[in-house]
Amino acid sequence: MSDKSPKPQEPDTDVHEDPNEPAFDWMKPKASSGASSAAPAGKDVPTAAAAQQSPAAPASTTTGSTPAASASSGTASTTSAGTGQPESRADRKAAEAADTEAEPPLFADTLASTSTEKQPSHYSEPLPTSALQVRPPEDEVARRNAEREQAAKVKPIGPRVFQVLLAVFFPVVLLVLAVRAVTSPLFLWVEYNRPGFPGDGYGFSTDDRMTYGSYAVDYLSNWAGPRYLGGLVNQDGAKLFKDSEVAHMADVKLVILSSFGAGLLLIILSIIAIIYLRKRSSGGVRRGLFAGSIVTLVIIIGLAVLAALSWQQFFTEFHRIFFANGTWTFSLEDTLIRLFPGQFWVDAGIVIGALVFLAATLTFIMTWPTKRRRGVAGTESDGETTREPEEAAGLTAHEHDVKESTDAKR
Repeated sequence: MSDKSPKPQEPDTDVHEDPNEPAFDWMKPKASSGASSAAPAGKDVPTAAAAQQSPAAPASTTTGSTPAASASSGTASTTSAGTGQPESRADRKAAEAADTEAEPPLFADTLASTSTEKQPSHYSEPLPTSALQVRPPEDEVARRNAEREQAAKVKPIGPRVFQVLLAVFFPVVLLVLAVRAVTSPLFLWVEYNRPGFPGDGYGFSTDDRMTYGSYAVDYLSNWAGPRYLGGLVNQDGAKLFKDSEVAHMADVKLVILSSFGAGLLLIILSIIAIIYLRKRSSGGVRRGLFAGSIVTLVIIIGLAVLAALSWQQFFTEFHRIFFANGTWTFSLEDTLIRLFPGQFWVDAGIVIGALVFLAATLTFIMTWPTKRRRGVAGTESDGETTREPEEAAGLTAHEHDVKESTDAKR
């Protein structure tokens, strides 16, 4: 071998004969098996031809090798090419890819399979209230609607009770107020000074009657004891009222003060009922007073008819209700009869009935259920608070059921 002869290069390290070395084929997508097998087969022919033109032949010639050695070398190359044994690294890798199934790429295959197999599906964790979006059965919806309508028709008991109480209290309160108006010095003065009032046949003048009568009327409404009347004397120094008269006046005082106390209590309860009805029942006060005025008119008209048919019988039965027999009858010479004759009680009964009748009539007219008053009362009746319809709020039956279930869970 001369110094000028070219140095042989090993096939495995010759980069000029294999410029397309697939050093990064593992990062490329996997090709089909047919293409993989076809590519190496196509490379076998040029590879074998290149093997015949490898530096082995010039080397053997330069070194003076015999033709037999060349022939044997050519035979080996032919045999190597015939058997498919690649001489370069690229050929070996191609042969390996053709003989065995290549492993899928580490990243490319994963991305490709993910992009092809992944479906465009959106997954989200179900919300706690997702089951509420399921519409209940039709029979369940119908049952709930029926129960809702039945509940809407049921009227609260509280407002109705207060309306009844207001209607019952109204006539009693009017009667007590009328009695209080009669048991006053003003009414006494009007009676003694009105034309036609009978005079005293035993010597009492109008002034005497006014003075002594005022003591009796004041005694009925104050907290004084029986001595308030028992200690009075007339002009000749004798007692003005007998003991029986004082005892009867004490009984009358007890009845009057009891009625006044009951009337005051009923007034307080009526005010409470009015406040309650104004807050809980639109129009409840009007309905209660309207019913009370009707009851009052019926009662006062009935009593007026009985009194007109037989005043004496009516007066007697009235005293029997509140007083014991024999404690309320006196002679014409007694002071109570001279101060308060029969005409006085007739006039007092007429005034009481007229005052009650007038107040009840005015209340009846002012609370009459006209269309305007019923419109002012609104859509609520008898304490029933109307609900805004779900249709007006834009809610369907299903949405209303969902809303009720959500509120119940909260």
